[in-house]
Amino acid sequence: MEVRDSNGTLLNDGDSVQVIKDLKVKGSSTVIKRGTLFKNVRLQEDDDEHVECRNDKIKGLMLKTCFLKKV
Repeated sequence: MEVRDSNGTLLNDGDSVQVIKDLKVKGSSTVIKRGTLFKNVRLQEDDDEHVECRNDKIKGLMLKTCFLKKV
């Protein structure tokens, strides 16, 4: 399965990605600002539209690939 970011670049486990749009976190009052960098993302085996990201504030965050670009 191929997972691609918003620009069509192929993503792999351990890549660094950047958010291209301000995103509200569902179930929280936290907002992820545009330009936030996530290192060491994990791809989902059964889903090619979501990746798991970790942040200091939020653990186990699932983001859609259409809002990410590879750095």
